[in-house]
Amino acid sequence: MGQVVSDVTEVLDYKKAKKEAKSERKKILEQMAADEQAKNNLVKKTLASQRAKYGASGMSGAGRGMTEEAVLKRLRDEAEQPYQEKRQNNLEKLKKAHAKKPNLVKSLLSRFDQLVG
Repeated sequence: MGQVVSDVTEVLDYKKAKKEAKSERKKILEQMAADEQAKNNLVKKTLASQRAKYGASGMSGAGRGMTEEAVLKRLRDEAEQPYQEKRQNNLEKLKKAHAKKPNLVKSLLSRFDQLVG
């Protein structure tokens, strides 16, 4: 009887841990999406600022300096740096956020002699 109670408790604990892991993964993914949105907003804001600055001074992009695509790439790369480490940490957390599945057969076999004898 004690074995059955132990097994049921183990299954219920697994279900609870699985639910918590799912919730944690959801939070991590939401944070990653928010970080990506913040990064994109930073790039847009910086690009708009540069456009206003160079537009006001009368500089044209034709033949002088960097093209708009190059400026945008540089801005994305600069904005990416602070978020890269955070993204790596979140990916590691995602890999670790899982529940360990109980092995009831192994548990039963390890106590087989007690059950039979």
